[in-house]
Amino acid sequence: MKGIVYLVGAGPGDTGLITVKGLEAIRKADVILYDNLVNESLLEEARDDAQVMYVGKTAGHPHRRQDTINELLKAHAAQGKVVVRLKGGDPFVFGRGGEEALDLRKDNIAFEIVPGVTSAVAVPAYAGIPLTQRQISSSVAFVAGHEAPTKGAKAVDWTRLATAVDTLVILMGLSQLEKIVDKLLSAGKKADTPVALIRQGTRRGQQTITGRLDEIAGRVRSAHFEPPAIIIVGDVVTLREELSWFEARPLFGRKIVVARRADEARSLCRALEEAGAEVFDARSEEPVPARDGTHFDESVRKLKEYDWLIFADAAGVEQFMRHLFSLGKDARELAGCKLCALGPLAAAGLASFGLRADCSQASSVNDALNYHLSSGELLARRKLLLVCSHEAPDILACELEACGSRVDSVLTPRAPSSARADGVRDALHGNLLRELSAGRIDLVTFASPSAVLSFARSVGGVLQQLMRGATIACVGAETAAAVRNLEVDARIISESTTVDGLIESVLDSCRREI
Repeated sequence: MKGIVYLVGAGPGDTGLITVKGLEAIRKADVILYDNLVNESLLEEARDDAQVMYVGKTAGHPHRRQDTINELLKAHAAQGKVVVRLKGGDPFVFGRGGEEALDLRKDNIAFEIVPGVTSAVAVPAYAGIPLTQRQISSSVAFVAGHEAPTKGAKAVDWTRLATAVDTLVILMGLSQLEKIVDKLLSAGKKADTPVALIRQGTRRGQQTITGRLDEIAGRVRSAHFEPPAIIIVGDVVTLREELSWFEARPLFGRKIVVARRADEARSLCRALEEAGAEVFDARSEEPVPARDGTHFDESVRKLKEYDWLIFADAAGVEQFMRHLFSLGKDARELAGCKLCALGPLAAAGLASFGLRADCSQASSVNDALNYHLSSGELLARRKLLLVCSHEAPDILACELEACGSRVDSVLTPRAPSSARADGVRDALHGNLLRELSAGRIDLVTFASPSAVLSFARSVGGVLQQLMRGATIACVGAETAAAVRNLEVDARIISESTTVDGLIESVLDSCRREI
């Protein structure tokens, strides 16, 4: 079977701007080679078994040469694979897509071009700047501000461009801004011509600077504006004052974490994004039943024979209770059996199901075990059922048996996932932790008690430190109680259990801050 390469434009950054055909190509690809400016959230649409490679180029950093990228495309296609070359914007607008297509054609490799929404058009629109407007601008030129050094005499003729068109859109020109300004002024462009620079266009971190042509370079230096950025020169920039919409949304500029279970609705993320927030989707995976399901069922049936039910972590609590419910039983099955929580997360897990631990005193599994064994030997010479995740140390059961207790144990491993999914999730998780540690997260939302516990597990034992600079918002009193069980305060508590109710509570809080 012959392979094929799809040269796909991913759009300027907002994932909603990718085309339907581009999304279809991502979903069927065997191999994806993506660039620096591609929104990595799009990679979550890829198949779990797809091979995903970063081949982006960033000035001043090591990167793959273009000829190496070309060879990778051809090598994978020659193996009969469906290959997607995922580029920011449009592959044929300053995207080197033409070069790659010519190289594929030379080796008779089949390819298709999937156009994308170019940043040259989309970014000004998101900044409220129309490139054409009757009685203001009837002509537009798209210009590369940084060109290949081999072009020589074919380089951009700024002298002719300065007065040839009404609107100039300059890409990749931030590092050359002062030289571009000087050339335009020398060629007759008026000093008071309006100019706008936009970085992170169409993304939640979009920033815009405006000013006169003769002063814009100084403003950019003072603001420490960093590339990549788009430059717009022309009278249409003045319309931004009335037409700015993206940056005017109520939550624009806010960084918000949505902690949720993977099976919960994504509607909260979408609603916050539509209100302008930059959303970090801190999802967690649903635990799967224990490997030995028969052993699990047998342990549940024999619950009344145990003196203590010991939970080593919150994952164990949740999976055990869900399995109990799936068998048509409820919490009454635990009557007569004392509950031990080894650490605060396990205790909070029990509380999320309306259960109180008979023993829960310490901050870690080993400290908790030592405490309980030294405080009247509560767990010694008893019949115990130990419920733990696959991460819990085996030493737990050994030490309990050494005290004369009979210990049965069941495992609650996490759901399996693909290496690609793990890689994307790890990247998103690492980015989230960096933002939290730097104090750049404004709000963390929890939609359910289980979301609280999952998030606490994912960040380890530093939840209180990470939350110092962030406001916490919860859906309902039960979720707020789960937060308080972890010794963290929830400032926003939505009485409504709906997504709309939480959004309205968040917006009310933001309005009070202004």
